[in-house]
Amino acid sequence: METLLISPPSYPLHKLKTLPLRDQPAYRVSSNAAACSLAELLAAVVGGAQQIEVAEGILARFGGDVQRIYKAHVAELASVRGVGQQTAVRIKAALALGIRLHEPIAERPVINSPADAAAIVQYEMSLLEQEYLKVMLLDTRNRVLDVVEVYHGSVNSSQVRVGELFKPAVQRMAPAIIACHNHPSQDPTPSPDDVAVTRAMVQAGKLLDIALLDHLIIGGSRFVSLKERGLGFS
Repeated sequence: METLLISPPSYPLHKLKTLPLRDQPAYRVSSNAAACSLAELLAAVVGGAQQIEVAEGILARFGGDVQRIYKAHVAELASVRGVGQQTAVRIKAALALGIRLHEPIAERPVINSPADAAAIVQYEMSLLEQEYLKVMLLDTRNRVLDVVEVYHGSVNSSQVRVGELFKPAVQRMAPAIIACHNHPSQDPTPSPDDVAVTRAMVQAGKLLDIALLDHLIIGGSRFVSLKERGLGFS
């Protein structure tokens, strides 16, 4: 009786296994992260045997645009084959860490002008696709104590509760604040609602003895200071 020999099925090797150690993403990142391609950086974050294929899948889904990847919801990232919830969260965290590189090195930067304040929040807020309102808490020397997100949605006088904007300042005993919000349209031109909200904040600040030093509107690479324009502060 003749014995039939059945060969085990062959599976294609993952790309990671075909690369010498020096060309693998983790090794490349450990040697010189700045010289790595976006695909290599993503693969190192993704990890696992299929990290290169998964990274290529992410780049294909988002057209190789790292800003689109940053803006994507975790669920959208997780829907890419091989990603999943935990990996999507790691990718979002890694990109958020990259943004922190643009923040001032000084622990407590001093605000001497609207441009100083805008520089702290502009890069991150220019990427947001919804309106967010943040409050910059300042001490008596105009040094930044913290930047707190207090609201997101349409910034208009009928929806924003002005008292909530001052809550972080009251909790931290900050004598002054600067309000900052973004226009996803990239046009920082103040609207009538922006002026009305500013006027309400100025009045509330006087009652609470917390000075509203400015209200900045971020629109892409531009910003507008309502204080400089005399809107809502008169």
